[in-house]
Amino acid sequence: MGKRIVQQARGRGGPTYRVPGFRSIGFAKHISVNAGEVTGKIVDILHCSQHSAPFALIQYSNGEEGFIHAPEGISVGEQISVGGSEVEVGNCLKLKDIPEGTLIYNIEIVPGDGGRICKASGTFARIAAKLPQGILVTLPSKKQKVFVNECRANIGIIAGAGRLEKPILKAGVMFHKAKTRNRYWPITKGHSQNAVDHPFGNKRSSRKSKARPAPKNAPPGRNVGMLHPRRTGRKK
Repeated sequence: MGKRIVQQARGRGGPTYRVPGFRSIGFAKHISVNAGEVTGKIVDILHCSQHSAPFALIQYSNGEEGFIHAPEGISVGEQISVGGSEVEVGNCLKLKDIPEGTLIYNIEIVPGDGGRICKASGTFARIAAKLPQGILVTLPSKKQKVFVNECRANIGIIAGAGRLEKPILKAGVMFHKAKTRNRYWPITKGHSQNAVDHPFGNKRSSRKSKARPAPKNAPPGRNVGMLHPRRTGRKK
């Protein structure tokens, strides 16, 4: 009888492998489009274990509260604006109102969705050009994408740059880092597992198995390793 390997079990989306959302303090997104032009005061800067970038808690002039990704250079007590035309760090503007060459983050894909792109710590995008069909933006991956004029974005660079430069010196640090987001860690090689857990697993020996090509009509639990290769072995 076959058994799901761990990658298949995680992909099914059961409660065991879901990200624990109760550990998050909230979501960083733009305020509703219906709010119009409002101002906000930075009340606090917080750390969220579910996200790589710090959060800034904003108290808006219309009475609402919300989080945004804290950009570099802001501090508690400063004022930001939403929907205006002032290009200052932390402000939320429509892409059509942002000059070319400006650094932005948390870009909306569809106007009003709250921001979907460029949300990791230390990342930023850049307004490349204004075209008849929309606004051309250079993303952190150097890929360029055209957005609708009415999409919004924050001005600046997300704080937390250099996060990846700090070495992870202990396995325990990585354990807690992965456990917070329920990431798959540590990653065990297939041939190091038992036969019941993986097709490459074998008995207890130094040479546990040899990765074999997956058969043409292999069931899902056997589709690992070399999938339908045209040829195998050493070239002669």
